[in-house]
Amino acid sequence: MKRRLDGYVWVGLGVALLLALFLSPFASTSPESLEKIAEAKRLSERGGGWKFWEYAPFSDYTLPWIKNAKVSTALSGLVGTLAIFFITIGIAKVIRKR
Repeated sequence: MKRRLDGYVWVGLGVALLLALFLSPFASTSPESLEKIAEAKRLSERGGGWKFWEYAPFSDYTLPWIKNAKVSTALSGLVGTLAIFFITIGIAKVIRKR
């Protein structure tokens, strides 16, 4: 049973990676909901730390050292998908040990 479940996990990861790699360059460039609300309420003009996303590792879902925007967004989606996968696996192993 475990072996069969592992197969589903790897197939699911493969599908998620393909989707992230090939569909993320076509994502909307419109601001996200939190960013849109911050702009509507003019929170960035009031000061404070509301522009925290500018300091994110993949700000605007791009890799700053890659000049091609579509390739940068695709690789950012790929890295993000892998990061979430391994974080989830780590949490599952911690929970399973208990």
